[in-house]
Amino acid sequence: MTADTLTVASTEAARPPVTQDAQPAAGSTAVPAASWVRSTGDLAWRFVGILVAVAAVFYVVSLVQVVFVALFLALVFTTVLLPLGDFYDRVMPRGLAMAASLLTAVLAVGALVTYVVTSVTSRWEELATEFGSGLTDLAVLVSDVPLLSALGSPDEWLADGGAWLQANAGDYAGTAAQSAGVIGEGATAVVLAVFCTVFFLTQGGAMWRWALGFVPAAQHDRWERAAVAGWNAFSGFTRGMFFVALADGVIAGIFLSVVGVPLALPLSVVVFLGAFVPMIGPVAAIVISVLVALAAKGPVLALVVLIGMVVVAQIDANVLQPLITGKQVSLHPVVMALVVAGGSVLGGLLGAVVSVPLTGVAWAVFSTLRGVPAPGVDPTPHGPAHDPTQDPTTSDVTAHQAD
Repeated sequence: MTADTLTVASTEAARPPVTQDAQPAAGSTAVPAASWVRSTGDLAWRFVGILVAVAAVFYVVSLVQVVFVALFLALVFTTVLLPLGDFYDRVMPRGLAMAASLLTAVLAVGALVTYVVTSVTSRWEELATEFGSGLTDLAVLVSDVPLLSALGSPDEWLADGGAWLQANAGDYAGTAAQSAGVIGEGATAVVLAVFCTVFFLTQGGAMWRWALGFVPAAQHDRWERAAVAGWNAFSGFTRGMFFVALADGVIAGIFLSVVGVPLALPLSVVVFLGAFVPMIGPVAAIVISVLVALAAKGPVLALVVLIGMVVVAQIDANVLQPLITGKQVSLHPVVMALVVAGGSVLGGLLGAVVSVPLTGVAWAVFSTLRGVPAPGVDPTPHGPAHDPTQDPTTSDVTAHQAD
């Protein structure tokens, strides 16, 4: 027996015996109570921190609401105009191409609005006359309903309504002044959005590289991928909204043409434009369609149009938007419904508008930073912050992405 063997034997003998109780059972996953409480507390504090951060974001946004709306609209305009600008970029310089895309969008929207206005004004006198007769027929129809006839005649309703308006004229004046202020803020947001859109289209790459400079160099690739995923989710949602609005206009136009409502094509354009204004736009399109049907064909057709347009709105809200926009932002329809409801409670109309795209962007960025890209979100860069034709200095970024 060698000296090394004797040394090992003596060492083993010097060790204290290991009892059966000291050895953990095979496959045991028991966690001490103190460790469980500590991990739960850490998770609770992290959750509280997230809630505080979200509340701080909502508070800051409420302070600069006009700026937030302008930036949101600028991003929407950028996602819509960028493909058109890329198309023009094939035959003209980049700056001129983006200016041409912006001018094209303004002309297109102006042409649609002009078409609707001229179509209505060309038949305004006829519609006004028919509207008066439609109201008369509606008054006769309502007076025959037992429950409503007990409340008085339509003439009495009009008289009571006029007296109520006169009694509350002061309140309506204050409301009108507040509405004028809101309209002024909206105009300011639109002007600022157009101003920002011009720079996003022409200098988006340089602006993104400036923002990326605040991130440590070792994290550039990671944040680059996250930003690309977020941008693609937002642009996908915007494209989805366009297709949803187009489908709404086509379905409404076919329905109005089948039931025989005049000005069916201009009304379909109103439905298309109204789909871009959640909650208010669809309701306004329904009211306008019902009024035209009442003026042209009477109360029976107006009721049919009301039912049909409500069905179209339900198809939009419960079928088209979850299938198209939900797929673009990788959110389940149930999640979208809860997000819209929560956004409406927290931020009213603005919260309902921005809740789904912002949630989709946040989920895409979080999934990418976690290392698991969100399903359905394209990780390849294609946006104003990743277009190498905008600035010669993007060549190094593009080459690094290729590696």
